[in-house]
Amino acid sequence: MAAALAGALLAVLAPSVNASAVAAPSPQHQSGRVSAWSPSMTTGGPAFDNRTIRMVAHSSVSGSDARITLSNRYSDTPLDVSAVDIAVQQSGAAAKRGTTFNVTFGHSGHLSIPAGGQAISDAVPISVSAGENLLVSLYLPGATGTSTWHSDAFDTTYTAAGDHTGDDSAAAFDTSTTSWYYLAGLDVVSPTAKGTVVAFGDSITDGYHSSTGTYTRWPDFLGRRLGTEPGPQKLSVVDAGIGGNRVLTDVPNLWQGVSALKRFRHDALGQPGVKDVILFEGINDIGNNAGTDGAPLTAQALIEGYRTLIGEAHAAHVNVIGATLMPDEGNGYYTPAAETIRRSVNRWMRTSGAFDGVIDFDRAMRDPANPAALDPAYDSGDHIHPNDAGMEVMADAIDLRLLHS
Repeated sequence: MAAALAGALLAVLAPSVNASAVAAPSPQHQSGRVSAWSPSMTTGGPAFDNRTIRMVAHSSVSGSDARITLSNRYSDTPLDVSAVDIAVQQSGAAAKRGTTFNVTFGHSGHLSIPAGGQAISDAVPISVSAGENLLVSLYLPGATGTSTWHSDAFDTTYTAAGDHTGDDSAAAFDTSTTSWYYLAGLDVVSPTAKGTVVAFGDSITDGYHSSTGTYTRWPDFLGRRLGTEPGPQKLSVVDAGIGGNRVLTDVPNLWQGVSALKRFRHDALGQPGVKDVILFEGINDIGNNAGTDGAPLTAQALIEGYRTLIGEAHAAHVNVIGATLMPDEGNGYYTPAAETIRRSVNRWMRTSGAFDGVIDFDRAMRDPANPAALDPAYDSGDHIHPNDAGMEVMADAIDLRLLHS
């Protein structure tokens, strides 16, 4: 490990590290540090060579002393980063003049992150408001190999040849994508937020079919709703959704992530300041009839998966709130057998008392004339993913009394 990785504010977490250590409370939890933005990462991203990548981080809460997390967790080669900076976004790839700060790791501007590791930066004296965008720029001087990424960002990332980390101008950034690369988190010290809410799920949580760059995923709406409550905002919200993700099994398309059972401790319980997790996942298990070891799925198998995640959350002193699975008649996932499993799982969620609370997305989003289907007013057109209006209805269906405040 390179000497640049030394320093008390640097963390390198290899997959072999006991995941419970990731979830353990840290001094940052006790000092008002919360996660402001944090996409879940997967394998299978493109390689880069002598490129600057400039990404947008949309903060769900106001705060200062920002830190970023860079992840090489799902790559098989070390990641060499020559320079990192952070700035307030003016528009597009342009930074607001005078707001750019160099980001260091263990007081060094250069770092090498081993394959399977991640690094947390030193605190940067930059402030951000709730709903404000920061630009984080990484200069990768050499060939990277397959990148750790979040494929479906529903936001715009900008790239440029060479080192342009110090540029306020967008002129050099001649290429754009809709994915995030290596950037896995932004956390801040908040004077008011008592903790972080993690929205943990699949493509519906990730925002599939929401409008790009408008922050209209249901976790975005929830963050804004919390910010408009009387008094200062008490909780941040981060989105740990991955399109195609399943509870029990890994997805053959690796960019859709390892199972919830494998990633929950890191992606949900490992967030700074985590107090509540909203668990909304399982429709991909049902739609693919994906039981463990190649067996057909049963409602009981999915319920046991939920029980495992609930136990992990409670062991970490984190509340876990279940969300019922929404209807999907008209989508290719729908069969009468799959519908039976979905309804059985939802019935268990509502009646078992296993969760610390339940959000009934099913009732909020189904067609009153056909409970097996989404309400047409909220259907994006594929009969499983909500449109922007539906995303807002989902956020409004959450009883805020279920969350720490």
